[in-house]
Amino acid sequence: MKVLFFVLNKTEKLDAVLTAFAHRNIKGATVLESMGMARLLSRKHDEDEIPFLGSLRTLLNPEREKNNVIFAVIEDDQLQEAVKIIEEVVGDLSVNNSGVVFSVPIDYSKGIFEIGN
Repeated sequence: MKVLFFVLNKTEKLDAVLTAFAHRNIKGATVLESMGMARLLSRKHDEDEIPFLGSLRTLLNPEREKNNVIFAVIEDDQLQEAVKIIEEVVGDLSVNNSGVVFSVPIDYSKGIFEIGN
């Protein structure tokens, strides 16, 4: 098993990602609202305190304040399918500002049940 993490920048696509997951047997995802480091620092500090903030402000999308982090426990063989689903909904993740996906192996779990059990 793995835990799949997807940082979704296009938050308007959240429902579409979760619906596509459900239709393709990826269940039990959890969604958190998040904010990236650059945006958080730019709100709390000025350019005198952290010099690189000036250049970061020009890169930040002012319309997007928050992101979503979707995480789900998946079987190893579901990883490629999950990434395929994500890219079908949000587009190519190699394009800047579309999102980040990664997985981490699970070496211990307790309390993970199949839906209906």
